Amino acid sequence: MEPKAEPDESREPPAGIEEHAEVVVVGGGMVGSALACLLGEAGIEVALVDARESLLDHEAVGRGLPGLRVSALTPLSQQLLEGLGAWEWMAARRVSPYRFMQVWDAEGSGEVSFSAEQAGVAKLGHIVENDVTQAALERCLMALPSVRLLLGARVAGLTSAGEGWCLQLADGRRLMTPLVVAADGAHSALRELAGIETRQRDTGHRAVVTTVMVARPHGEVARQAFLPTGPLAFLPLQLAGARDHCSIVWSTSPEEAERLLGLAPEALGEELAAAIDHRLGEVAVVDRAMAFPLVQRHAQRYVLPGLALVGDAAHTIHPLAGQGVNLGLMDAAVLAEELLVAHRRGAALGDERILARYARRRRGDNAAMLALMDGFRLLFGARHPALTLARNLGLSAVERFTPLKRLIIQQATGPRGRLPLACRALSRRDAG
Repeated sequence: MEPKAEPDESREPPAGIEEHAEVVVVGGGMVGSALACLLGEAGIEVALVDARESLLDHEAVGRGLPGLRVSALTPLSQQLLEGLGAWEWMAARRVSPYRFMQVWDAEGSGEVSFSAEQAGVAKLGHIVENDVTQAALERCLMALPSVRLLLGARVAGLTSAGEGWCLQLADGRRLMTPLVVAADGAHSALRELAGIETRQRDTGHRAVVTTVMVARPHGEVARQAFLPTGPLAFLPLQLAGARDHCSIVWSTSPEEAERLLGLAPEALGEELAAAIDHRLGEVAVVDRAMAFPLVQRHAQRYVLPGLALVGDAAHTIHPLAGQGVNLGLMDAAVLAEELLVAHRRGAALGDERILARYARRRRGDNAAMLALMDGFRLLFGARHPALTLARNLGLSAVERFTPLKRLIIQQATGPRGRLPLACRALSRRDAG
């Protein structure tokens, strides 16, 4: 799919002009872009509002060192991206498959491993830089004539307007629409303007991320060690065919994160190698390290008449299982499916009954995943000897019981509830 030329900003309406769209999506990240693509492919007129001044440099993305922010995309997310025509470009740039997972408790002997073969799939998933996914979706958006990209646009106000909404932009423009979707992230301005509250809890952790080179090939294995300071993940990356890089996500206390960020690269590499018992040999830090706070949030409601939340605007989750963006992409797929059914029937897209079906299909699944990750965090963060013993016995029991392992990995990589059409017919062949 060849992208069309970027929008000519000189042709944008002057301040004060009123524009109309069937759907306004606020937030042009991965989830918002995927939703706009799904709707735009069906010919629905979408205005995609994003505060960024420009798109990514598509020629530079996926070249050189990997970006620091990556996601573990499941086969279902891959299916969605394939259907949008984004995956082929992503695979040509850089996606890193993983076929195995190893999880162990650093305070004991408990360990469990999973394989794609046990799950009945070719791969458990792919580690992909967020910028690679984002750039691929931007290319798809630019090829859709029914999608308008409004870059450098900041939301200043939201008011009810008849059977829809009036979105006031900071430059004076007004967008009139029967349906506005908040895809503007964890600190969603649109969610705040709509008066939707969230339940949130600081996990007490910060995520330290960087990129490393390892002495031993990672073997397409995603590794996670539960340390006294918090879980540490080594996520396999594949650069130019070589399997000697990993993306690091170390969730730890703010004090420990500050200490790690203050280390010289050589010292940080030594700590990382020791933390996973030198399973990959020497570890060399090849990029800067950065940290960000981990706050778990869940919106008290996903929809209002003519308004819906998706992705991080609706929920943020601990990166323990790498499910954040996958949950968001599933939000986009389910919401798009409900809207397209309504559109074919000639129903109003902002009808609360339509949006309520989306909320019912997604809120429970997201809540269950948030609760599961919180339970894991508390269980593996506990220092009581009895809980340490229970953890290790539990991991060992799962390792010995293959049917349970298969069930766990299928739940992590496969369907939960009724799948949207965009994620059905998942191929069992090698989808890489």
